[in-house]
Amino acid sequence: MKKLLFQIDTDPIPAVFDTVVAYDGGADHVTAYGGINPSNVGPLVDGAIFTRAPKEKKFTAIFVGGSNMAAGEELFKAVKKKFFANFRVSIMLDSNGSNTTAAAGVACIVKSAGGSIAGKRAVVLAGTGPVGRRAAVMLAREGAQVSLTSRSMQRAQDAADAIKQRFGLDVTPVEAFDCEARGRAIEGAQLVFATGAASALLLEPKHWQNNPGIQIMADANATPPLGIEGVDMMDKGNERNGKVVWGAIGFGALKLSLHRACIAQLFEAPDQVFDAEEIYAKAKTMA
Repeated sequence: MKKLLFQIDTDPIPAVFDTVVAYDGGADHVTAYGGINPSNVGPLVDGAIFTRAPKEKKFTAIFVGGSNMAAGEELFKAVKKKFFANFRVSIMLDSNGSNTTAAAGVACIVKSAGGSIAGKRAVVLAGTGPVGRRAAVMLAREGAQVSLTSRSMQRAQDAADAIKQRFGLDVTPVEAFDCEARGRAIEGAQLVFATGAASALLLEPKHWQNNPGIQIMADANATPPLGIEGVDMMDKGNERNGKVVWGAIGFGALKLSLHRACIAQLFEAPDQVFDAEEIYAKAKTMA
């Protein structure tokens, strides 16, 4: 029985990256659809859940992707609403790689901390995007006191409110318009995770290199200039100025392995759901 993965993308053109990783994760055939939303996804889901016998449904799975996590979440909900009784298949959400990227980065931070970050103060820089929000949730669930920065206080507050509503967790919104403000925001923090847009400089060396409290840093940006100047994208738990540092490529190897492993697991049973919580749990076993 062929392992079929249906890649439904909220963007007009499905992501080639997700298709490649799906094949590397063990799918025998990937069919990608672009421009999918809750109003037109129904027939695709029907085709996936009604065609194979119950014992064979584990060989069909759905992957929800696209560049917009909010749109992906709505599509993810719409797909799951179509499931009933034994008429379901396994499904994974990873819009813009947000779940796997955040999970890999946080798992590496926790590993570097010896397995526990409970009670530590963590700052997610430029954290209003999907990777930042997911990372904030994962750090908070590990017991860290999490702050999330944005150039706009309103955007930071909106992100904190969304996290509270979706996950029931409290994170502190912080307005930090420039590098100087972000440097002040990480004072007293032990953990820093930079999740800004590509080529967005968030911290200069002077803001972190002589900060005695910082223990572990991670930077999700792999496009120069990096988010944290003085970090190398290849850093893989390296020590720099007394801090353990992870660059985007350094923990990116785990991100790719995690993505592939989740795809492979989709085909083990027909009722699996991989969202932030499940993907992070998987990342912790692999870090």
